[in-house]
Amino acid sequence: MQTRGRVTAVLGPTNTGKTHYAIERMLAHRTGVIGLPLRLLAREVYDRIVKARGPSVVALVTGEERIVPERVQYWVATTEAMPEIGADFVAIDEIQLCADPERGHVFTDRLLNMRGLHETLLLGSDTMRPAIAALIPDVQFQRRERFSTLGWVGSRKLSRMPARSAIVGFSIDDVYAMAELIRRQKGGCAVVMGALSPRTRNAQVAMYQAGEVDYLVATDAIGMGLNLDIRHVAFSATHKFDGRRVRELFPHELGQIAGRAGRHTDAGTFGVTGEAQSLDEGLIDAIENHRFAPIQRLMWRNRALEYGSMDRLVSSLEMAPGHERLSRGREADDVAALKSLRDLPEIRDRVQGGRDVRLLWDVCRVPDFRGISPSEHSALLARIFGFLQEGAIPSDWLARAIERIDRTHGDIDALSKRLAYIRTWTYVAQRSGWVEDENHWRGETRAVEDRLSDALHAALTQRFVDRRTSVLLRRLKQKESLVAEVNDKGEVTVEGEFAGRLEGFRFRPDQTATADEAKMLNRVSYEALRPHFHLRADRFYNAPDTELDFTEQGGLMWGDAAVGKLSRGADALNPGVEVFVDEETGPEIAEKVRRRLQHFIDRKVAALFEPLIAMQKDEALTGLAKGFAFRLVEALGVVPREGVATEVKELDQEARGMLRKHGVRFGQFTIFMPALLKPAPTRLRLVLWSLAEGLEEFPESPPPGLVTIPHIPEVPDGYYTLSGYRPAGERAIRIDMLERLADLLRAQDTRGGFEANADMLSITGMTLEQFAGLMQGLGYAAEKGEREKVKPVEPVLPPAAEGETSDAPMTEEESVLAAETRARWEAEQAEKRRAEAEAAGETAPDEEAPVEMEVFYTFRWAPKPRGNRRPQSEGQGRRGGPRKESRAEGGKPGGRETGKPRGKGGPKKGGKPQGPKTFHSRPEKKADPDSPFAVLAALKDKK
Repeated sequence: MQTRGRVTAVLGPTNTGKTHYAIERMLAHRTGVIGLPLRLLAREVYDRIVKARGPSVVALVTGEERIVPERVQYWVATTEAMPEIGADFVAIDEIQLCADPERGHVFTDRLLNMRGLHETLLLGSDTMRPAIAALIPDVQFQRRERFSTLGWVGSRKLSRMPARSAIVGFSIDDVYAMAELIRRQKGGCAVVMGALSPRTRNAQVAMYQAGEVDYLVATDAIGMGLNLDIRHVAFSATHKFDGRRVRELFPHELGQIAGRAGRHTDAGTFGVTGEAQSLDEGLIDAIENHRFAPIQRLMWRNRALEYGSMDRLVSSLEMAPGHERLSRGREADDVAALKSLRDLPEIRDRVQGGRDVRLLWDVCRVPDFRGISPSEHSALLARIFGFLQEGAIPSDWLARAIERIDRTHGDIDALSKRLAYIRTWTYVAQRSGWVEDENHWRGETRAVEDRLSDALHAALTQRFVDRRTSVLLRRLKQKESLVAEVNDKGEVTVEGEFAGRLEGFRFRPDQTATADEAKMLNRVSYEALRPHFHLRADRFYNAPDTELDFTEQGGLMWGDAAVGKLSRGADALNPGVEVFVDEETGPEIAEKVRRRLQHFIDRKVAALFEPLIAMQKDEALTGLAKGFAFRLVEALGVVPREGVATEVKELDQEARGMLRKHGVRFGQFTIFMPALLKPAPTRLRLVLWSLAEGLEEFPESPPPGLVTIPHIPEVPDGYYTLSGYRPAGERAIRIDMLERLADLLRAQDTRGGFEANADMLSITGMTLEQFAGLMQGLGYAAEKGEREKVKPVEPVLPPAAEGETSDAPMTEEESVLAAETRARWEAEQAEKRRAEAEAAGETAPDEEAPVEMEVFYTFRWAPKPRGNRRPQSEGQGRRGGPRKESRAEGGKPGGRETGKPRGKGGPKKGGKPQGPKTFHSRPEKKADPDSPFAVLAALKDKK
């Protein structure tokens, strides 16, 4: 025990200015050393002294950081790293940690052996007075009183914590959970833990000190001298896991942490959260008046170590103290690591003398920053020891280890683990002679730690700070009017923070906002949006119809924004509209939007159903013709013939002629207006029909141009009719193509039987098997047979032609082109075979060649008792044979209503598909995958 110079114990509770006093006293001397319990606090004191004296005379020494200028005068270090030099002044902060089970022996060693040549200060709690007096003769005591009062306020929920509060947790999980809750309710908080790097901790504290957030969630690390502007400290628990077991916090520990409340002369308060048990009255009184039981025993470990062998070193470390005030603490991590390595055969073989034992002990003192497991830590130490015995840690091996850590992506836990890993290599790089290029690796590990620290700070801020809420709450407290803006994209910002988006005439607040925050954002945003709503309504009212459209679910769109939806009206051709306008905009804007949408849909119906509406308004139609026109209007221009067979029979030629002038075609299977079968009218017709029927899910129109689509029994036939198709077997065929097929069937002997020809297959775009199913669906019997193939064996068709046998539906143009291509190919192949036969002198086919058979179908009309009637034109007799006059309706050859020849009938070349636009917006309902319409809608994706 040394007694050089004056030894003074400055004792008292927190917020008494002890650390500030020690800095002043050190700067009054020419040289000095101060030891601090945390590297975070050491960095803070170092920055203060550098500000006062400059960086050229101040050194910082911690386990992971070493800044030592050439003309150093003042040393700032963690207690474990304090250099043993002859300085004029020595100070040891938080001296009550001599009683800590893990680190206590280090503080006790400094208490007994570190002395300044002129002055030594011991700073800490008044509970250390008896122990210091017993161990250090002639020590002087200074009692310092707290600058402010400290009072108990009881239990409070986190949602009711006052501003400038610190909530203390004792596990990382608790800290994160509380921080997340405060972010949601209070806008965010700073997070401070002992495991954070100084750079991350300083960034978090700076954010709190600057007032960007009003709350701090921390571990008990804030109890060790961190000077923060805290007015209230709340304990989330009164117990913690100390590394060995879960125990209740000691009264002096609670007092140390609670004492951080109160800044200089401002009073502070302490309490508990709703999850913690309330403190008893005696403990509360002790914390408020800073009266705690004195510390009786200090942790001690022998410093006079013997390095003759590993066993002698362990024995010297476990030597018992020689004073009643001193006690051996629990086994430290470095001693446990030494014992673990001592038992390894490879280590015992490598340790040959005192030098190796000393080196092994230095390696064992590398802290277990990673905290994976004792065995993992021992394996790493053994690897390091092996490298050091050979000279130094190889640069390439160290580079690979650091490279695996130098990654700034990932969540908070991943970044925290990497920071813990890099601390190991930072500590190793600080040891003299352990790495080949000390300056390089010290800079490299520091750079990696800084990058990870910045990334961790950013991750903590992103997760636990809602800057928007904190800004708004702070401005509201200042009772200032908030400024909101709306850009041309409809994005609404309040005080520069994103608040939501304007979709049409509805404001959508940010989905990440809490309930209270969303209410405030709505109020502020609507005040700013009110003039913008009027400008937008005027622009919408004057917008051309090309900017508006309807969706297949009945939604009404303005560009990409949903502004309303169609509703059921007086009749199918006169739908109503419902507008999507927020109530806060006022009834004037809602009415203006409604009128514009009604104008749009009325004009759209008038344009697409112009032939139908013109027929409805034609006063020249009278009698049966007028009644039949009314039936067509009700059916939106498409009606199956069997449903109106009686009405059709009653129509005379004059009435039919009047209807034909309006574009009505009397087909074999369907009465329809060809102009209304185009994609645009069909799309609108399905929407209007769905509204009239009150459907919840509107079926989509089939892709334009398909000759056939699947026939799903669950789908009502009304859908196929309004889509322009007629079900027949497993497929539904387009109405106009069915009528073309009927024209071909009239020329066949339907009673004697006939076979399908190339024109029939071309029209439908089907294979023979598929065509047979279609004919059966139309009321024909199909008899399958085989016969000898007349033509020679054909080679396999090229891939382009094989598509004809696919089950995928073919468009009208594709079916016609496929038939033409097949005919052209067959002609080319026949010519080629004839040329080859002539060249070879063949005049007859090979008699030994195998006989090829082909499949054919014979079709006969086989009406069902209550099914389809045999297709016949109006000029056909009852017995099925065509009349002498071959002109069908309208006097056109072949029964065609127009003067167009029987050509391909497909769309013009070069024409663009006129498919409907697709919008994704609120009026659109997500398609039910179990709906029978889903199969039909999927055809569009294939298209």
